[in-house]
Amino acid sequence: KDTIKYGLGFDVHRLMSGKKLYIGGVKIPSPIGTLGHSDGDPVLHAVIDAILGACSMGDIGEKFSDKNKKFKNIRSTILLRKIKKKIKANSYLINNLDINIITQKPKIQKYKKQITNCIAKICEILPSQINIKGKTTEKLGVIGKEKAIACEVITSLIKYD
Repeated sequence: KDTIKYGLGFDVHRLMSGKKLYIGGVKIPSPIGTLGHSDGDPVLHAVIDAILGACSMGDIGEKFSDKNKKFKNIRSTILLRKIKKKIKANSYLINNLDINIITQKPKIQKYKKQITNCIAKICEILPSQINIKGKTTEKLGVIGKEKAIACEVITSLIKYD
């Protein structure tokens, strides 16, 4: 019989000037971007961790070590594609993704549809299976002071026989 599994993902990246900003696989025009070994996309990193968690397959750091030069500046869309292929081979289907993008700037609202479509395409699910919420920290802490961006994700997967 099919089983439903749940996974939780979280990621945070420091923001600095002169870096590119990728959020959910979408390049966002911004004077500040994320610092990271890969492209520093906190949304896709949290999505990957949520999926890996649901499948009991470890975490993003184990799969794509920041000590490994071959992942330097790699697009996180490529990493998510690799994970999608791996879980498919293990009889898992993504049922849904619920995503909180926590950032003071940029405002996520106008990019939600693009981000949703990008993730849906890679994960081979419908955009209606993804929910994205843009959150701020009301100018509190490192996120509120525009020094970091974070993301949390919960997912449900179906393990089929």
